[in-house]
Amino acid sequence: MLTGFDAAGRPQLRAAKRPITLKHLLTHTAGFCYEQWNPDLERCVAALGMPQMGSGRLAALRMPLMFDPGERWEYGINIDWVGRLVEELSGQKLDAYLAEHITGPLGMTDTGFTVSSEQRARQATVHQREPNGSLVPQPFEELTPREFLAGGGGLYSTAGDYLAFLQALLQGGGGILKPETVALMGENHIGGLQAGILKTNNPPLTNDVDFFPGQQVRWGLGYMLTPEPGPDGRSPGSVAWAGIFNSYYWLDPVKRMAGVMMTQVLPFADPQVLAVYGAFERELYSALGNS
Repeated sequence: MLTGFDAAGRPQLRAAKRPITLKHLLTHTAGFCYEQWNPDLERCVAALGMPQMGSGRLAALRMPLMFDPGERWEYGINIDWVGRLVEELSGQKLDAYLAEHITGPLGMTDTGFTVSSEQRARQATVHQREPNGSLVPQPFEELTPREFLAGGGGLYSTAGDYLAFLQALLQGGGGILKPETVALMGENHIGGLQAGILKTNNPPLTNDVDFFPGQQVRWGLGYMLTPEPGPDGRSPGSVAWAGIFNSYYWLDPVKRMAGVMMTQVLPFADPQVLAVYGAFERELYSALGNS
């Protein structure tokens, strides 16, 4: 259902104009959003008494749409729904499916939805950026049972493991996907819709997001597509995205480059982390003679 508000500010639900497709979900054009970037959804969740996504409760997925499918792009819980579809179609829980088809074949032994005591001892601490620029360490999250595994977030991993995944994509699938599937993922699937720009209504969690100001950023099947050259070296047609704790990656199929940088810093899109990310990219292209 799609929501709006009446004159008194109460949520008003109506049927969407068209059904949601898998392509809508993969391209973040289904109408699902995240509360931190959509104040209307935040109001709606509060008014309806819905649990937040971080609760791990299955009811948190039952959020209303904030626009009709295909109308625009907005980052949201779409990939979490894709994870549910994978479970229904495969008959496996998401962690078992990923272990059998992705992390296992690629040797990603440090990637999963849970951590062992040995992995917990190696886990990096999240730091919160304060208004004065300082970083304050935060306590580890509680490892509590969840009613569902989120396709859009929640994996623990390492830079080495994730680089193995990126290398598989750079190599045309690395045995986990067909080359034509990887190529399809990197095409523009949202036409002329603008992607990649988000305005925060939760500053402690995320800053405003616009990684390529002035560029016509688009979206493929799973990640952001930059049709123009990047300012730090990446080629037109490169793909990229990020994690909420300021983890970033990109794939450059033209120059056959892949990069990943992981931090544990909040809020998202931290300017200081992004400056390091840009410098890392520039130095990598320069060192390999691909600038």
